[in-house]
Parts: sequence; C-alpha cells; structure tokens
Amino acid sequence: MTTTEDDPALLVHAYLDGELDPAHALEIERRLAAEPALAAERDRIEALRRLIQEKLPREAAPASLVRRIETAVGLGRPSARPAAHVAPHSSWTDSWRDSWGPSWRALAASMLLAAFLGSGSTWLLLRSDPAGTTEDMVVASHLRALMAPQPIDVASSDRHTVKPWFNGKIPESPRVVDLASEGFPLVGGRIDVIGRVPVPTLVYKRQQHLISLSAVPAGRMLASAPGQIAGYNVLSWTADGVTYWAVSDVAATELESFAKAFREGTPER
Repeated sequence: MTTTEDDPALLVHAYLDGELDPAHALEIERRLAAEPALAAERDRIEALRRLIQEKLPREAAPASLVRRIETAVGLGRPSARPAAHVAPHSSWTDSWRDSWGPSWRALAASMLLAAFLGSGSTWLLLRSDPAGTTEDMVVASHLRALMAPQPIDVASSDRHTVKPWFNGKIPESPRVVDLASEGFPLVGGRIDVIGRVPVPTLVYKRQQHLISLSAVPAGRMLASAPGQIAGYNVLSWTADGVTYWAVSDVAATELESFAKAFREGTPER
C-alpha cells in the first residue's frame, strides 16, 4: 500500500495545507523546483482551490439560525441564583463557571455554525448549474481515484473480465471497448458516485496518464461542451441512452481521439 511519504502527490496536498514540518516543507519545495510533473500537480490543486472559492462564496447566516444554534449549545449568561441559596464554599467555582462558561460555549457555537455553513454552501453548489456540477463531480471522482492507493477496483486489461465485474453492483454493466491498438489500453474499472448515482467508470491509459470514463444514465445528466477544470480536460457525449464523461490530464486533442476511438470501437461480445 502506498503511504503518504511514498506518494509525492499527497505530500503536495499536505504542503499546500500547511501540514508539513519545516524540514519536510523545504524538501517538497526542492522537489517542486526540480520535478515539473510535481509542480504541475501543485498548480492543478491550487486551481481547484480557486474554483472552490469562486463557487462557494462566504455567506452570512440568518439571524434566526444563529439564535437557534446559540440556544442549542447553551450560549448566554446563566440566570442569577438567589443569594440565600448559594453555599459559601461554592461561590468561587460558580464565579469561575459563570465567567468562563460562555467562552467555551461560544467556541462550540462558532464551530457548529461553520460546519453548517460549509455543508449548506456545498449543497447550494451541487444544486445549481447542473452541467458545471456534473463536470465538477467527475473531476473530483478522478482526483479521488488518483489519490487512492489504487485508482481502480478491478484491475485487468481484459474487457471480458472488467465488464462482468460490474454485474450485481450496478443496474447495468457498461459498454467496454478494447482500445489497446489505438494507444489507449484498458487498465480496469471502478464504481463512482455521481450526483448520488452509482455509475461504472472504466479506466484507460495513455502512456503514464490515466483516463476515467464514467457512464451515466442520459436522463440524469446531460452532456456539455468540452472544457477544463483545475488542469484536467473534460469531454462528454451521449449515445444509446448513456452520457459518457471522460476526464484526464492528457492533451485535449488526445482525449478527443480517445472519445472518437471509443465511439467507433467494437464492444465486447
């Protein structure tokens, strides 16, 4: 299994998140300067972050929501206790609790509010701009696969092995085409979740680059014009009631060649 220390891409993520100690941060900076591929990965991550910041603008919480959260975590000063009922030995502890209680409660409220706003903003993003959202989701699935120990659940270059693997896991197995002669050998497949729908994703290879091809029921997500997100090219088309989404960091012209070869290729028998 690949560890974080063995995977330079994960180290780049940790570096950009400020999670590395000074020694490791200097080491990754040296590697970024010396390795163009690693520097390109950094640029893609930063571009993806900028995209997220653009799509998820900060929004103020409604006053009513703030009040409900404050009430839920007990934010607010405790009601005064009748002096006659306060025992002498408890006066110091009561005073300490009264002065510090609201502070940690306020902290808890702010954390809860931040979590709520984060999930709410994400929901708004996924809910708006269906085509752009689909592109974001297929790119995110591709990125998660690249960061995983293995980008596939079934590893095989044999389409007669890959296609049956999906049986029983999803409603219908995908169309699988052998494109090795076209320079795009099959690597395997996996199941992604796109818009809450489990979909089959075939994984092909172009030299050292992976191509993820997800097959989504056409009625759920429509194809869109070719584009690029965070340095990854995205291409989609619809055929036989299925919308195919291809994602890779290969050149746009190569991804178009892959799509053309897949459309014209003879599927398994």
